[in-house]
Amino acid sequence: MKLVFATHNKNKFKEVRQLLPTSIQLVSLTDIGCYDEIPETGKTLEANAQIKVDFITKNYGLACFADDTGLIVDALNGEPGVYSARYAGDQKSAEDNMNKLLLELKHKNNRSAKFQTVIALNLNHKTIFFNGIVKGVITTEKQGEKGFGYDPIFIPLGYNKTFAELPLAIKNKISHRGKAIEQLVAHLKVLINT
Repeated sequence: MKLVFATHNKNKFKEVRQLLPTSIQLVSLTDIGCYDEIPETGKTLEANAQIKVDFITKNYGLACFADDTGLIVDALNGEPGVYSARYAGDQKSAEDNMNKLLLELKHKNNRSAKFQTVIALNLNHKTIFFNGIVKGVITTEKQGEKGFGYDPIFIPLGYNKTFAELPLAIKNKISHRGKAIEQLVAHLKVLINT
């Protein structure tokens, strides 16, 4: 089965590739020659994921899944949420986003947060959603060199290291994206075996 993962993010693609069965030929937007900037104009994670898969299905006629992820910080009334990727501006700089978030939390005692990933799968003229959440806390400074996005400032509950310090195998098991992908994989395996 050939399946498009609607992303250009090489780190994200690598994470997801490791989680899918080898019977699925996973390709990225780059692989199918899609360089369009797909506008993420939705007000929710679900809406943004839906926009991306609908664009690929309509324009390329391929089975596709897309994710949208938000970091939801309690002390900031759920910000940055759906705007996580462009929290500090349209340049979508992870460094700028982290710096802005750390500044916003500088005088806050409550540092609890959660990551949420929503995956939309367009397959056989149907859309199915999968959802993954991981709770944790925001650090006071960046820690670790691995990962991407907000990973250097997020410590998942039950751990004393950030996502950027944890080995990828552990991160994949406990992360928001890992949980959503696990549901996606279970669904795809049922389809493959029927």
